[in-house]
Amino acid sequence: MTINEKQKDDRPLSNGSDRVESLEDLVLDNDSGEINELAVVAEGEERTTWFVWILVMCSTISGLLFGYDTGVISGALVTIGSDLGPDVLSNSQKELITSSTTLGALLGGLVAGVLSDWTGRRPVLGIADVIFIGGAVAQAVCHDVWSMIGGRFLIGIGVGLAACIAPLYIQELSPTRLRGRMVVLNVVMITLGQVIAYGIGAGFTHVHGGWRWMVGLGAVPAGIQIAFLFFLPESPRILLRRGNHEAAHAVMTKIYAFAKPEEVDLKVKVLQAAVKRSIEITQTTTFFHRFKSMIMNPINRRALVVGCGMQAFQQLCGFNTLMYYSATLFKEIGFDQPTAVGLIVSGTNFIFTLVALKWIDKIGRRNIMIWSAPGMIFGLTLASISFFYMTKKTNGNLIDGTQYSTTWSALVLLSMILFVASYATGLGNVPWQQGELFSLEVRGIGTSLATATNWAGNLIIGSTYLSLMAKITPSGAFGFYAGLCLLGWIFVLCCFPETAGLSLEEVKMVFRNGFGIRESKRLRLVKQDIKAREKMRKEGGVKA
Repeated sequence: MTINEKQKDDRPLSNGSDRVESLEDLVLDNDSGEINELAVVAEGEERTTWFVWILVMCSTISGLLFGYDTGVISGALVTIGSDLGPDVLSNSQKELITSSTTLGALLGGLVAGVLSDWTGRRPVLGIADVIFIGGAVAQAVCHDVWSMIGGRFLIGIGVGLAACIAPLYIQELSPTRLRGRMVVLNVVMITLGQVIAYGIGAGFTHVHGGWRWMVGLGAVPAGIQIAFLFFLPESPRILLRRGNHEAAHAVMTKIYAFAKPEEVDLKVKVLQAAVKRSIEITQTTTFFHRFKSMIMNPINRRALVVGCGMQAFQQLCGFNTLMYYSATLFKEIGFDQPTAVGLIVSGTNFIFTLVALKWIDKIGRRNIMIWSAPGMIFGLTLASISFFYMTKKTNGNLIDGTQYSTTWSALVLLSMILFVASYATGLGNVPWQQGELFSLEVRGIGTSLATATNWAGNLIIGSTYLSLMAKITPSGAFGFYAGLCLLGWIFVLCCFPETAGLSLEEVKMVFRNGFGIRESKRLRLVKQDIKAREKMRKEGGVKA
């Protein structure tokens, strides 16, 4: 039965009782690549309740921890001094301390999604919190470089787990129309964590051993989230996959508190039908078969290419070099308060993430990327030009203690602000919508691989930045990042489809034939048409 054939029936669908067969059609429609009318109607009442907001805010503490623990190292590196043994940390030691977090996050992200399929989403967040606390304490009490590296590695595992699962957990508990915005809230908390880290770093700059307080304070929000986790529900999709229908219904009732009981019943039935195929696949295949399907199944493979490609773009653009080394960079180009100047950069990141929070579901993921990426390219190109002219008297290299032109230093800061503003509006948020690209049976595997790609790119950038600056000069390094940004923008134009407005179960239809840029547009138009007709039916019923 095609979508047009089903649309011939103009009977009201608000309770779904006379169209129960459509629940079975939903499975067939998902396989055939069509929008199911009853599934659209079931979305119906989706006003956001305080329960959802509280749930999301508790979940986003993971984002706060992510941001704080990746941002705090920037200020710590310039205040450690001789506390870890050497009089001054060498570039290689700084890179090891920084990249150890990324290596831990790579490993944590690689297992996070798969682990959450087995234990559920919520327990993985709790495991991450315990690791955050252990890593924060380990850093605060260390007295040599290698113990600091070990503490940062432990923190990295927690960051990798949280970065993968928090967005996924939020997506599976959010109404379709606000799903993007809810995930961006987690990114807002990441950027807020970075702002707090820079603020605390600036406050402890002149305190002996202040860096120990910087890294140790990361244990506080982790402890708070552990307490909150006892009151948070598990994802309804996970509960249904386990056959726990009553618990899933109870969670859906809380999420959609404004909906009528029959509307909640319909939502649960539709969700159950939508995940039916995923349940069958999970029960009849092994983990190895599902992992293999990520490559062999064309739909999964295209989703994986998009998810991993966007995460690679996010890291290879060079943004996290600013998060890790901005204080060091601004110190070298002559700013007296480098950590405070770094706070300007992290503050810009936070403010423009709020722009994405407002517009990501209205404008869409694809459009926001298309329009923001050129700003990143321009910012990095301006930085490259500024470094070229600023460092002419030092043969293109940055030499600490040299008096550089304040005009060119100011232009470097301006270029960084332009780059970060563009990044925060688009690329800082959109890749973390990755969970919506994958069907339920491979969602854990897909998000793990995409998150691991993110941290692999982060590891490459973080561990090579200082060396790259030394070998090809700062001008060459930032020009190189600008080139990578250009390639990323081309990838978005060619391969990244729009997913805003489609449910998690509907998104996989996009990748049935190619990368689905045109198909996603068609599906969204069909869905909008169904919603418009249903609204007219309801209005007609009220008038009658």
